[in-house]
Amino acid sequence: MPLSKVISAWDLRATNFLNGDRLRAWCLVLGVALTVCYLGYLGMSSGGLDPMGHPLGADFPSFYTASKLALTGHPEAAYDPEIHGAAQDALFGRKLQYSAFFYPPIFLLYCLPLALVPYLASLALFQGFTFWGYWSVTRRFSGPELGSLAIFAFPAVFLNLTHGQNAFLSAALFGAAILALNARPIVSGILFGCLAFKPHLGIVVPFVLLAERRWPTIFAAAITVARLAAAATAIFGLHIWQAFLADTSLAASVLKDGLVEPYKMQSAYAAVRVLGGSHAVASLTQGAVTLSVLGTLVWITIRSPRREVEPPLMILAALLATPFLLDYDLVLLAIPLAWLFAEGRRTGFAPYEKITMLAAYVLPLVSRALGKGLCLPLAPLVIAALFAIVARRMLKEAASSETRLNQSELLPA
Repeated sequence: MPLSKVISAWDLRATNFLNGDRLRAWCLVLGVALTVCYLGYLGMSSGGLDPMGHPLGADFPSFYTASKLALTGHPEAAYDPEIHGAAQDALFGRKLQYSAFFYPPIFLLYCLPLALVPYLASLALFQGFTFWGYWSVTRRFSGPELGSLAIFAFPAVFLNLTHGQNAFLSAALFGAAILALNARPIVSGILFGCLAFKPHLGIVVPFVLLAERRWPTIFAAAITVARLAAAATAIFGLHIWQAFLADTSLAASVLKDGLVEPYKMQSAYAAVRVLGGSHAVASLTQGAVTLSVLGTLVWITIRSPRREVEPPLMILAALLATPFLLDYDLVLLAIPLAWLFAEGRRTGFAPYEKITMLAAYVLPLVSRALGKGLCLPLAPLVIAALFAIVARRMLKEAASSETRLNQSELLPA
């Protein structure tokens, strides 16, 4: 094939090679490959431990033992690293790498039933139920054109499965909340309130709701958080909050002292640390990114309120605004990607949209390896690029609406 045709086929502006048939074929190959790897990982495991001696669902022992401690009348012990760590060791009969429980007591309510069944059954039920929520919500954004295969084959899905984490739950609640934002504002507020177990992912939400004066949603969210906190206090006792607050010093040191390796995280803060920057420089960088993203989001929201493009922009802003973002949290990227795919099929793809979507889709597969092996933190750049193209669509839609409005005013009565 002539070089000119090869270059034309891989034009980064139009990305002609990303048509529907090839997309489905590539997702099939990727889904099969990741499924085979995951099944092999399970097949080589024994006694609930993977081939490297780590628990299946590496972080899930934190949730499971927190439930076990709460069910035996010691919920505050989930925030005591010594007792909580000993419970994890006892669960598998060997010394494990400690998996902390930094979540507010609201999440302990969600975890409470987990230890009612054996560990592996609990892990399967938790991941299966929350995956169904993630899949259902993402399908609502993508429409029938994308199909289930691309949603399943998204690499962040397998990261969340191997970590036994709650990113499916976060994506399901966040996505469902913004789907209900216009039609069912109170339901939306309840769902946003339920997302309070991960407050760092909800940094941008109050600002958008206030900018649009969505009072029913704001009140419903506040009441939901208050009731969840009251329920946690009633069930676990007031001392559970004292234990949680006492544990916050350890949580704060996770970033500052590198207790979680920066290459595992996907934020602007982590990118600076991967590149050798200090905690202070990384904090200033993250602060600048957070303020910039938040300011842009609020400005666009005020200029073009209650548009259908708002939900994916909120999610991308939430991912950029937090300093603590693990690679499995990139499950949330599935929602703006699904929305962009559906919008592109409906109105056509703008220059560079397809290549940005492709980069975001494969990001969870390569981000950690590139960060660790090459000191190349790509995640903030890719997420920011996706934020930019969604913002461009929103501004274009706002301009078109203003033009139609002006034209209608000029028409004779």
